[in-house]
Amino acid sequence: MITEQPMNDSGPTDREMAHLADWIEAHADEPITLERLGRRVGLSRYALQRRFSAALGVTPSQYQRAARVRRVKRELRAGRDVAGAVFEAGFGALSRFYDLSPAALGMTPLKYRRFGAGEQIRYASRRTRLGWLTMAATHKGVCYAQFGDSRAQAESALFEEFGQAEIQRSEAERSPALDGWMDALETTIDLAVPEPDIPLHVFGTALQIRTWRFLSGLARGTTASYSEVAAGVGRPKAVRAVAGACAVNRIALLIPCHRVLRSDGRLGGYRWGLERKQTLLAAER
Repeated sequence: MITEQPMNDSGPTDREMAHLADWIEAHADEPITLERLGRRVGLSRYALQRRFSAALGVTPSQYQRAARVRRVKRELRAGRDVAGAVFEAGFGALSRFYDLSPAALGMTPLKYRRFGAGEQIRYASRRTRLGWLTMAATHKGVCYAQFGDSRAQAESALFEEFGQAEIQRSEAERSPALDGWMDALETTIDLAVPEPDIPLHVFGTALQIRTWRFLSGLARGTTASYSEVAAGVGRPKAVRAVAGACAVNRIALLIPCHRVLRSDGRLGGYRWGLERKQTLLAAER
């Protein structure tokens, strides 16, 4: 029997909450209670819930659910059947995943397995002030712009998200259009100038696309809460769905989900890390 050892600190830091999130990711398919998590860091269930939410912008159960969805996505990309992928990820019933799938995947699981089929995607990577940046485009426009601490990390999600597409590195990562777009985006990062007018090719549900369009219309230096965005897209009660659209956004900066904050003014979540979000917001101010 494996016993769990608590972390050796009476006052867990944000870094330790991040480590706890990594542990949840690795054990997402298991039943995880607040009591079990609290024992790992020496906190009561209520204190753990507050501390984790403050550090990561979501509750432990929300984080575990998202981790399970990520596992399903990996399995579907690898060709696993839907039922096998769903149960392997820890969802106890297909219905529980199907209730989440439109918001989590942007489409049905079967369509997700074929996502990207027939698309030709070219990509390039370079190091920026915010880490490695990978940008990819179809013939219609940019479909992917992701940050990572390493080149491999920035590029890996491209193959996970568009596993059925024909994906190739740009012949010289200096091809005129793609490299020009990256130059423009890097100028935005380095000099804090407005985002370039770059054509985008987005894939998502109707609500996700409406959310991304709304975010693209937010003026530089301004922010909005998740509830304000929900009201802005005409779905004031769909705050969770709007937050989900921000979480699955594949195009950093050009769809500026970093400008969305929690209603109390806290940063909330950010797919590419809260430190990058904070840096971007500070530069825009």
